[in-house]
Amino acid sequence: MGHDAGVQIDAEFTIEPFVEGSPGPHVREAIDVAESAGLTVEVGPFGTALSGESGTVLDTVDAVVRSAIANGATRVSLQLTVA
Repeated sequence: MGHDAGVQIDAEFTIEPFVEGSPGPHVREAIDVAESAGLTVEVGPFGTALSGESGTVLDTVDAVVRSAIANGATRVSLQLTVA
């Protein structure tokens, strides 16, 4: 068990190319990955936020980025806040 066990992490990501109101497969697939992990996911007009236990969030962020790139993303902006 590492020093981050039980720590809460909030992550916010934006996936490009970005078209408001018309997310492409690179965005939809990444959101599906995040939701499938059982985390709280909030989809906003310019980005998506998720939160949860550190290990789950970090694993999910890795999968989200990989999914976005595999489905055509040209950029993924990511911000993590450790609580």
